[in-house]
Amino acid sequence: MSSLFTPLTLRSLTIPNRVWMAPMCMYSASMEGPDVGAPTDFHLTHLASRAAGGAGLVMAEATGVRADGRISPWDLGLWNDRQQEAFSRITAAIRAHGAVPAVQLAHAGRKAATDRPWLGGRGVAESEGGWETVAPSAWAFEGLPVPHELTVEEIDGLVADFAASAERALAAGFQVAEVHGAHGYLIDSFLSPAGNRRTDEYGGDLEGRMRFPLRVVEAVRRVWPEELPVFFRVSATDWIEENPEDTRTGWTGDDTVRLAKELQARGVDLLDVSSGGMVHDARIPAAPGYQVPFATRVRQETGLPTAAVGLITDPRQAEEIISSGAADATMLGRELLRDPYWAHRAADALDVSSDWPVQYGYAVGRR
Repeated sequence: MSSLFTPLTLRSLTIPNRVWMAPMCMYSASMEGPDVGAPTDFHLTHLASRAAGGAGLVMAEATGVRADGRISPWDLGLWNDRQQEAFSRITAAIRAHGAVPAVQLAHAGRKAATDRPWLGGRGVAESEGGWETVAPSAWAFEGLPVPHELTVEEIDGLVADFAASAERALAAGFQVAEVHGAHGYLIDSFLSPAGNRRTDEYGGDLEGRMRFPLRVVEAVRRVWPEELPVFFRVSATDWIEENPEDTRTGWTGDDTVRLAKELQARGVDLLDVSSGGMVHDARIPAAPGYQVPFATRVRQETGLPTAAVGLITDPRQAEEIISSGAADATMLGRELLRDPYWAHRAADALDVSSDWPVQYGYAVGRR
């Protein structure tokens, strides 16, 4: 019996297996006009094909809770009716293939308004469709403009924006809402001392730096149905403290465990554990499964279910992560870009029956 292909129930939602599609920006939405931020036929094909490919949960990319929350002008958003309606056909397609549709609600903070990565990822000027970025502190990310430091009133507005987008996500048919608190974006930049220099109630010690992220989670949980789960993505470390030559102070694994306990108390059902993204020059020892131990530690020390990410490419590697109790689910990104049908092929490799679409199954000789 394969652990990777065992269902996972969170609250009243059963996800059919532990092979999940991670959120990955495609930079393919309209940047202007009435369809700005709305998913297109490309997004429909992109997301539905991974559901047809056997992923148990398919998560839409980082989706801005307001226009200035997008990583780039070509990213998705969920702040108006047009976007909500366009997402509805995508969630229906994902569910039609037996998968669970999820969305990552996000604000990119000081790392917003950038160009597409294959064009260099530079900052996009307002004259070219960019905008003034915002952050907890007027402290620029390397190579990008100095952001506007948020006022307390503006922070209140952002909390409301996350809740409003969660309501739209529910109306669009999503069954899981994930709050993006990783990779140096807005919420992460509040959490980490490498991004937060505030001296008011939203800065300083860990309690102060967690205040805005926890308010966002509380607001999303209030509008999200009791029977459906809320996830939170975290960067478990900035990869600063691990480098003895680096004199900066950053977010650590210890901080992540403390945050996980607070998130759990506020109704978060799973921690999606990634790392890095806060500083441009962090030394990250990337290797297969290199982030899994962070997910394992949270799971062991808090009891909160976790998803493991990062260079998970082999079916037996993924099976071991689940069967050993290292994490409750695997999030695959680039491997699913390379092979949308990875989950079906993994099932074959692990001698598990998988439900290929009947239109494909007879041709490939699978059940």
